[in-house]
Amino acid sequence: MAFRKDFSNTFSRWLAHQLEVFMNRVYNFSAGPSMLPMPVLEKAAAELVCYGTSGMSVMEMSHRSPDYEAIIQKAEADLRAIMNIPDNYKVLFLQGGASTQFSSVALNLINRSPSKKALYAVSGQFSGKAYKEALKMGINAKCIATTKDDNFDHVPTITKDMVDQDASYLHICFNNTIYGTKFGYIPDCGDVPLVADMSSCIISEPVDVTKFGVIYAGAQKNMAPAGLTLVIVREDLLGLADDTVPTMLDWKTMADNDSMYNTPPCYAIYMAGLVYDWISSIGGLEVMKEMNEKKAKLLYDYLDSQNYYVAPVKADSRSMMNVTFVTGDAELDKKFAKDAAAAGLKNLKGHRSVGGMRASIYNAMPYEGVEALVAFMKKFAQENPKE
Repeated sequence: MAFRKDFSNTFSRWLAHQLEVFMNRVYNFSAGPSMLPMPVLEKAAAELVCYGTSGMSVMEMSHRSPDYEAIIQKAEADLRAIMNIPDNYKVLFLQGGASTQFSSVALNLINRSPSKKALYAVSGQFSGKAYKEALKMGINAKCIATTKDDNFDHVPTITKDMVDQDASYLHICFNNTIYGTKFGYIPDCGDVPLVADMSSCIISEPVDVTKFGVIYAGAQKNMAPAGLTLVIVREDLLGLADDTVPTMLDWKTMADNDSMYNTPPCYAIYMAGLVYDWISSIGGLEVMKEMNEKKAKLLYDYLDSQNYYVAPVKADSRSMMNVTFVTGDAELDKKFAKDAAAAGLKNLKGHRSVGGMRASIYNAMPYEGVEALVAFMKKFAQENPKE
């Protein structure tokens, strides 16, 4: 009886704590690291101390153990299923962030063509950094399109005749987190492999993987905690790196070792696997796209219906994941972000390089979160009239 009473008291305290935690959750509009789906967090919490019958946490497991091998293999299989990744593409779970891939892309692909020429479209900060990294490395890199002169308020138009067919690859950033723009089309590159940084839009909607030679993404926006970098690469693009390329940056080495040449980001991969499971459970990426379009429409429709806030991005380039807007008054923008945070709408301040506000409404952001944001925007506009 004493044990039952103690257990009951412990369970009651745990349940009360869980309810308190749930009530304290905020709507987190951070551009990354960002929200994760509640079912994923709850499952991870339940398995935190002991995963299955292993007697240990995933964070304590050897990456060579049968338990962990099953985790990483299932994660890859589930990602392949939801993204419909063909068999002739390798899936790599790496470290170093998408920024490390700025170098890796050039090192692994520049030898694909005798010209050793690399093409870049600069549509924002991260594609610009990728281009600069190639130049820094002495790569014969050429920017074929940019919207810098327009403050990156839209993505550039890239036509097939702009893509030199003797180039090794063309690099783009598919969704621009900072400026809130996205490619609404996939450029036709002819026979030149298209490389896309999809860090802020990966698994938000279906994408035809076969249109790309390489897709890479930092996982901390839509897929997992920070620490994991995903690379999806067509097999014929492996093995092109010079012998002098650092081992950890050589995709073929990682592919030959099933992403475990060294200790991978074990827990982040486990979390990504839970996210893939969650997406499968709601109906896959088609359903995910519908949910994301609904959220984005609610926010953009409001922005287009009034004149207190301005959405600087051209309509045909609007991101479904990152919505940027300004009041036109820097002090009002600061007050908006501060007051919103106090109201439980966190991390709405725009990137330091552009200012204003940015609502990142990734997969895990519920529709109710966007409803709460729009309601707050209306209230703020009423209570803070412009001079």
